[in-house]
Amino acid sequence: MSTAPAPLTSAVRRSRDASHYLITGFLTALACYVSVFLVAAVLLFAAVIIGLPALPETVKPLRELVEFERRRAAERLGVPYAPAPWPVVDGGELVERVRRVLTDPMVWRGVRWMPVHALAGNVFCCLAMVLWPVGLLVDGAVLSVQHRLDRRRHDEYGTPPPTREGYVVRWHGVLADLSASWNRSLLTPSPSAVLADRIDQLTESRAGAVEAHGAELRRIERDLHDGAQARIVALSMRIGLAKQLLDHDPAAARRRLDEAQDGVDEALAELRHVVRGIHPPVLTDRGLAGAVRALAADAAVPVVTELDGVDDGRRLPAAIEAAAYFVVAEALTNIGKHSGATTATVRIDRPAGVLRVVVSDDGRGGADERAGSGLVGIRRRIAALDGATRISSPTGGPTDIEVELPCGS
Repeated sequence: MSTAPAPLTSAVRRSRDASHYLITGFLTALACYVSVFLVAAVLLFAAVIIGLPALPETVKPLRELVEFERRRAAERLGVPYAPAPWPVVDGGELVERVRRVLTDPMVWRGVRWMPVHALAGNVFCCLAMVLWPVGLLVDGAVLSVQHRLDRRRHDEYGTPPPTREGYVVRWHGVLADLSASWNRSLLTPSPSAVLADRIDQLTESRAGAVEAHGAELRRIERDLHDGAQARIVALSMRIGLAKQLLDHDPAAARRRLDEAQDGVDEALAELRHVVRGIHPPVLTDRGLAGAVRALAADAAVPVVTELDGVDDGRRLPAAIEAAAYFVVAEALTNIGKHSGATTATVRIDRPAGVLRVVVSDDGRGGADERAGSGLVGIRRRIAALDGATRISSPTGGPTDIEVELPCGS
């Protein structure tokens, strides 16, 4: 006899998953119902100036609700999810933040979606609940008969039993897919909005890259001027003194030449230091994994390294390796100087097409990009390579710096 599972059980399982999606949509619909009145109140008070400070803050819960629903819809439909472009509402003057909110198309798209979803989410969920008792009665009877007939054909003729989805409960899946498609169509940003956001990102990253490049050139010039150049000038003076003393005081001339020899060694050390700041030779010699281990060994606190996908001999593009190296170097320097941490962790892995670097510590937290801690430089360096940077450093710790760099494989 066949041991195939009863078709009603499989149909109910699929309907249960679809119903879970619709019930969650019902809860977000209730949240939208309440939010519609809150947004209306904020807009009303903003019209008379009183509520202007609350207007940018209103975007934050709206963004969370919209992105939550967009993620759910993408998972249900099996399509990739990418965050929509939202305006920056933190930092800057109040008038500028209000202008960003009022002129952003994604904000208004979310505002228009809320009343629609408040109604549609309730309708879809109510339909799903009505279908359950009808489906269990109708499909329970029909699928049981069909299952016995399918099992008999399988036993007599070896015919594989077909998959039965039911006649009523299968509409739960249709309703869930319809709800997901509906929300996705309403909340997907227009191509022009995505293009405009991409242009803004590229413009900002280009400006940051140009500024970072200028700062790097100034640093190299300063290091050469204050370091190697000063030592070479002193070296030239010692050699000149040795030439003057050579005829009447050879012993003194020899001492000056010995000092000049020491100066040559110091100048070479300064030049090596400058070269390491441009592109560390350890990257060329030992690769990213070896270079990161060298940084960890020289760090001011114990560092645990977890390297996955970068220690197998496959080299990344030089610019990607250099950026990852400098992120780790800057982060470990900050940890040693400012964090008060006792341990740190460096994790590097390579998910599909991305190099991910995460540096964490157990310090006091509270890192501020505006305080000149090098975090702005990290963000600009990564943005110049079309990467992403996420920094979390709440007061009391811990601090996590995560960057993702496109590496193509």
